[in-house]
Amino acid sequence: MAIGDVFQTTLGNCQLGRNLADSVVERFRVDWDDGGYTGHSLLKLQAISGGLALLIAIGFWYRPFDDKRAGRRGEVSACSVAATHDFCDAVAGLSTALRNPFLRVDRTGILPPRDTPGAVDPSITQANIGTTICRPGYARSVRPAFAVTAPVKRRLMDAQHPGESFADYELDHLIPISLGGAPLDLRDLWLQPRRGQANAADKNALAYVLWRLVCERRVPLRTAQQATRRDWTKAYDTYATQENLARYHFAHRQEERD
Repeated sequence: MAIGDVFQTTLGNCQLGRNLADSVVERFRVDWDDGGYTGHSLLKLQAISGGLALLIAIGFWYRPFDDKRAGRRGEVSACSVAATHDFCDAVAGLSTALRNPFLRVDRTGILPPRDTPGAVDPSITQANIGTTICRPGYARSVRPAFAVTAPVKRRLMDAQHPGESFADYELDHLIPISLGGAPLDLRDLWLQPRRGQANAADKNALAYVLWRLVCERRVPLRTAQQATRRDWTKAYDTYATQENLARYHFAHRQEERD
């Protein structure tokens, strides 16, 4: 069986393995015909290119939770048929790495400046979250009015992003109000991009998931506050998982606020 046939059998309808292998082989076919490559070398080239295609394809299309669902239904998972569980674990790791939006980001360019260490409202404690941040409408009731925050945003824009559009940035609370962040403390306010990777919408997703976890007593309030203060992108990797986003029915919407 040709290597392309193996890939096609393994990946079902996916033609990536066959196509990439054939294209690489074709590129070197002239040299091979002239004696520049031996038949053995060509097979090695074909195997290497096809193997890379196989890993890339599985990494992008494989879902670790598909195997779990198959097991619950009493079915045999595709990964179990194709290889051992060690291989499946490796593929799951590759899939996560390829899909994680923050792995390829320079974190220093998406974190707040050093003069924004975060600030909390000292009146919010673990003991009273049930009557404060976990009370429906709390964050909206204490959030400063636009007439108050607009001048703050203008000053920060003039100092940090002169000439750029106001709409491209969100005046964000590093420690979200919904997690006990200080509503109007300049140490907790910074300009966060609304576009690109690790943007304001992503941080809003993190804030929502952490709020739910804190109010369900699954994560301590101080732990959530420290996680967003130290590096919110790492906190996203830890808490804003696909499982949590799905569990709490969160959909990325720009109008969501902290």
